[in-house]
Amino acid sequence: MNQTSAVTLYPLGGLGEIGLNCMALVSGDSMIVVDCGLMFPDDSLFGIDVVIPRFDFILANKDKLKGIILTHGHEDHIGALPWLMRSCDAPLYGSKFTLALAAKKLDEHSLKEFTRFEPVSGGQTLTLGDFRITFFPVCHSIVHGYALGIETPAGRIVHTGDFKIDRNPMDGHATDLPAIKAFAEPGVLLLMSDSTNAERDGFALTEREIKSALADIFTDAPGRIVVTLFSSHIQRMQEVYDLAHATGRKVAVSGKSLFSNIEIARDLGHLRVPEGTEASLDDLPGLPDHQVVLLVTGSQGEPLSALSRLAYGEHRQIKVHKGDTVILSSRFIPGNVRAITRLINRLYKLGAEVLYERVQAIHASGHAHGAELRLMLETVAPKFFIPVHGEYRHLVKHSRIAVDCGVAPERALVIEDGQPVTFKNGLIRLEDPIPVEHIYVDGKGVGDVGVTVLKERQLLAGEGLVIVVMVVDEKSGELTFGPNILSKGFVFEQHYSHVLEDAKCIVLDIYENVPPGQSDLLKERIRSALRRFFRKVLERDPVVVPLVITL
Repeated sequence: MNQTSAVTLYPLGGLGEIGLNCMALVSGDSMIVVDCGLMFPDDSLFGIDVVIPRFDFILANKDKLKGIILTHGHEDHIGALPWLMRSCDAPLYGSKFTLALAAKKLDEHSLKEFTRFEPVSGGQTLTLGDFRITFFPVCHSIVHGYALGIETPAGRIVHTGDFKIDRNPMDGHATDLPAIKAFAEPGVLLLMSDSTNAERDGFALTEREIKSALADIFTDAPGRIVVTLFSSHIQRMQEVYDLAHATGRKVAVSGKSLFSNIEIARDLGHLRVPEGTEASLDDLPGLPDHQVVLLVTGSQGEPLSALSRLAYGEHRQIKVHKGDTVILSSRFIPGNVRAITRLINRLYKLGAEVLYERVQAIHASGHAHGAELRLMLETVAPKFFIPVHGEYRHLVKHSRIAVDCGVAPERALVIEDGQPVTFKNGLIRLEDPIPVEHIYVDGKGVGDVGVTVLKERQLLAGEGLVIVVMVVDEKSGELTFGPNILSKGFVFEQHYSHVLEDAKCIVLDIYENVPPGQSDLLKERIRSALRRFFRKVLERDPVVVPLVITL
């Protein structure tokens, strides 16, 4: 390849937050996009369903787009595809399992039939314009994920995707370090590596250690076993089915996403269910508790999940039994800790025993810890290093690991979303930033909820709403109805009726002192006067909405 040519990276998401992973690479008239993920909202984003990257740059250059490369099938890597594929027709490349998950997601948005899916295998190499991409199998908490070896006109780039290095892998779920090392031997210009667990030292637990811990639980549990996990963790599901078969139990599944992913994994040969191990929820009444395993959704305390409905007695087919053992075989995502804790307490109230990562080794992270990150750096030995996939502190700490591994400090770059970087002739140049503000999806609205709307929602959630209703005769200017004051999320009207009566008197005083026909002035004075009144009397500041109707 022409080593004098340039390649520019455009990080659109995933550098500075967990989720939204999306990176565009441009060389000449060729562009590829690596991943297209979303982020789930935290508690401050009232009413927002998901957060997606801003795709303006990709769409403005879609005539150059040769393909979208999907490293694996987690939501933070494929979840935003429906919003991108509405306006672009580039083919999707990934493993068969990853593409099956992407197809299911696109089908929900009626986009599947308009999308080209191009499955690739581990070790395969394909050429897309000026880019030549090799796919390396990696171990992660989902089957058939890939790291990427990208040959560009400016030099070789390795993008790890999400990975870990399992020192004792099961069923071939291993990171192919020898293949990555062979790709790196001619020299690697840049390594981009997963930073999610850069704060954790040593190695992550191996999947064999997790299965051993689960085996002890399956052997010793006196009653039913209820397991919840990420619905894409097929390897862990295989362990559940194998241990159930070994201990004479049957597995029943509750949760739409689990059913769907199990079906996809079985069709593609990634999940083997031992004969006689399956049961339906309708079969459970005829089985003794010590022969039952329930595989359910709800590892993050989602309100409508099977586990939440179980905990609150709202599941139509199954109830929590005293003596049940509930296994939360997943990590607590930071924004969900409170919901999960409530769920755990609720399950204990119903007589269940709950096991989770903090009290027992029943979950292994799918992301490399410090020692594994060092091993990847030593294997690739890059000239430049850019940490990806993490909050800012993760990126900083990963860059420090790179420097410890021999990368020159000035070549270990911590950049964030929207900061393009160009490589040319072995040198680096920071380009002018591009807009990458997060896009909020609320129902069918995409990007129509901004900072102002969110602030209003936060104010409504924190202080409540007061509505003042008045009907004024248009000709005479006389008040024919009201003022009537309604409180929504502000105060309980019966307990604070005296305060609301005083508020009515204030409204009447304002009405009497505003000339007829000045409804806008009347509304503004009512709004400001009532806000001052409520702040003084109750130290609260609700949203005040005056409705002045003229008839």
